[in-house]
Amino acid sequence: MAFFKDGIKNMQEEVTMPKKHRAWRIGGFFLILLLIAGGVFAWKTGFVLNKISQGNAHIFTSLLSSLPGVESKLKGEEEGRLNILFLGMRGEGVEGGGLLADTIMVLSIHPKQDDTDTSKVSLISIPRDTYVTVPGRNEQRKINAVYALGEERALHKGGIEDMRTIVGEITGLDIPYAVTINFQGFKDLVNAVGGVTVTLDQSFEEGVQFRGLTARCDGIRYTVPSGEVEVKKGVRRNGSVYYRHYDMCFEKMTTTAIADLECGGDFKLPKGENLLDGDKALCYVRSRDMTSDFARARRQQEVIGLIRSKALSLGTLTDFSKVNMILDSLGKNVSTNMEAWEMKRLFDLYQKVGEVKINQKVLEDSEEGLLYNPPVKPESGYILLPRGDNYNRIHELFQNSLQ
Repeated sequence: MAFFKDGIKNMQEEVTMPKKHRAWRIGGFFLILLLIAGGVFAWKTGFVLNKISQGNAHIFTSLLSSLPGVESKLKGEEEGRLNILFLGMRGEGVEGGGLLADTIMVLSIHPKQDDTDTSKVSLISIPRDTYVTVPGRNEQRKINAVYALGEERALHKGGIEDMRTIVGEITGLDIPYAVTINFQGFKDLVNAVGGVTVTLDQSFEEGVQFRGLTARCDGIRYTVPSGEVEVKKGVRRNGSVYYRHYDMCFEKMTTTAIADLECGGDFKLPKGENLLDGDKALCYVRSRDMTSDFARARRQQEVIGLIRSKALSLGTLTDFSKVNMILDSLGKNVSTNMEAWEMKRLFDLYQKVGEVKINQKVLEDSEEGLLYNPPVKPESGYILLPRGDNYNRIHELFQNSLQ
C-alpha cells in the first residue's frame, strides 16, 4: 500500500509542479529543437565523419558549432595559415609494413581573408628515409617508422600524435591536424572521381618493385637481382663486431606467374594520355625502384592535383553532400584527428581557395632539396639528413612556402 501511496503522491507533485519548472522544461525543449534545426546537417554527417575521426567526431560539438551566429575557427585560421599533415600507408594489418608511412606531405592553406587578399596553397613532401629521433624514445629511426611506433604506444592515436610532433620539428610549423589514407582508400578515392588522366612525355615502367619478396640470391630459385643488399651483424669471440653483406634476388618466375603479382609484376604505361583507375593510379604513385623515392613523391603530388582538378570539374568540392558520400564510402580506410565540425569548417574555407596554383616541392638529396645522403652505415642503411645537420633552411622553406 505504501508503494501505491508514494506513487500517487509523486503524480500529484508532478501535476502541481511550479510554473517556473514547467517553463524551464518548455524552454529546454525549444533549445533542443533549435539545436536540431540549426545543426541537422552536422547531425546527419556526424555519423559518417565519425567513421574517419579517431574518436573526435563529437556530434554534440558539431551541433553547437553549426548553430546560427556560432562560428568556431580552426587552429591556425586566425593566423591565416592552416597546416595539415597527410600520410599514406599500406594499411593496418596488411603485410609488408602496413603502418609504415611511406607518403608524408604537409599541406598549407591560406584562405583569402577579403577581396583584396589572394588564396595560397603549398604541398611539400618529406622523404620516408629522413632520419629522425623518435618522439618519446631515445633512438633514431627513419621517419616512416614513427607512425607504427606511435601506434604501439597508443593504438589509433599515438601514430598521428608522434608524426605531428616530428614533422613539426622538421618544418618548424605548428601542425594541429593530420589525415591518413591507406592503399584501398586511395583506390576508392580515385574511382570516386572517375579516374585520373596522366600525360607522359615518355613511356613509364616499374619492372622491379612489384616482383614480390626477396631472398638471398642462391643461383637456383632466387636468381633475379633486386638491387637490394641484406646486412647481417655478427660478433666474434673476442667481442669485435663484423658485418656481412648478401645480395638479394627475386624468385625466378614464369611470365604467367609474374602477371599475377601486384601491378602485374612489371607495371608499364605508354607515352601520351593514360586514364588510370584506382588500381593503376596506386601502382603509378607507388613505383620507385626504377626511378627514385623523390620521383615517386612528385608523381604522388601530380595525382593529388589531378584528383583535386577532377573533383572541382565534377562539382564535388563545391557540394559537401558529395564529399560526405565519398567519405562514407572510404570508411575506415581514412582516419584523422579532426572533429566533425572541423572537417566541415575546412570544407567551407576551401571554397574560398578555388582553383589556384599549388606551390609544390619535394625535399631531396641536393643543395636545392636541402637534404644529403651520408655514407651508408650497416646499423642505419640508406638515410637522409638535413644539410648543415640542422633544420634551419627547411624551416625557412616552409615558412615562405605561401609567399
